[in-house]
Amino acid sequence: RRSTPTRYGRLDGAATARATLARAGEPQLRYSRPVDRPRRLAFLLDVSGSMAAYADNYLRFAHVAARRRPGTEVFTMGTRLTRVTRQLRDPSVDDALRDAADAVPDWSGGTRLGDQIRAFLDRWGQRGAARGAVAVIFSDGWERGDTALLREQMQRLHRLAHRVVWVNPHSGKSGFAPSTAGMRAALPSIDVLHEGHTLQSLTRLGALLSDRQLTIAREARSA
Repeated sequence: RRSTPTRYGRLDGAATARATLARAGEPQLRYSRPVDRPRRLAFLLDVSGSMAAYADNYLRFAHVAARRRPGTEVFTMGTRLTRVTRQLRDPSVDDALRDAADAVPDWSGGTRLGDQIRAFLDRWGQRGAARGAVAVIFSDGWERGDTALLREQMQRLHRLAHRVVWVNPHSGKSGFAPSTAGMRAALPSIDVLHEGHTLQSLTRLGALLSDRQLTIAREARSA
């Protein structure tokens, strides 16, 4: 919990005592206010073949977050896990996307979500990228690996993260149901299942990624 000095606000007892002692006992009132810091974001983007129509837009969304929100980490998932945070911090969106694409060796390949979430947690999650963060997974839930492993790693992620948001490009479409084996395995560990098939849905996602909105969404899902 951090605070910053202000001219008005909450009386800061420690700062007041220090200032008073420095002036030989002459009262010197000092005030402070709490500082709000956004939670870290951890983006896990499925870049397998079934996500080819959406991956570019999701990378653009991640590019904005990586540049504007401190502590944002971005990874791609397919048959392996690749960290692309550094590439997406480039101010030029075209250069950032090109460098990210060059860094990803499994673009439009297979999908092993459980393996890649485990790799993320083993290498990065325990070190702080997931702990207390808002974890956002962009995927349609098609899993070619072990769904039991995916379920286990999603439970692990849920224990570490502040909230888990899953963005499925099909969830906003008429008749959608989380029927794929991967989605069924992951669903119990998801706080918010969000649509991601239009620009408007990504705009709503940007508004959602605040502590207040995520709390409301999670309470609504629990009810």
